[in-house]
Amino acid sequence: MNWDTIEGNWKQMTGTMKQKWAKLTDDDLQYMSGSRDRFVGRLQERYGMAKDDAQRQADEWLNAQSSTETRRSGGGAGL
Repeated sequence: MNWDTIEGNWKQMTGTMKQKWAKLTDDDLQYMSGSRDRFVGRLQERYGMAKDDAQRQADEWLNAQSSTETRRSGGGAGL
């Protein structure tokens, strides 16, 4: 999964974002609208973290979403 996919599925992705980053408001999520740069900026703003940390967390979250999607579609490790 990449950020283009996130943009296309933004409304579905916001639930997992709210679980991980509870300080993000609905207005924040609407403002971000799938933009990685806006997402990173809001993480910095709400959590007082450095840009590098916010980028790392955003990328880790994206990778976790990719792993979840792979397992759901049956593309994970098989028996």
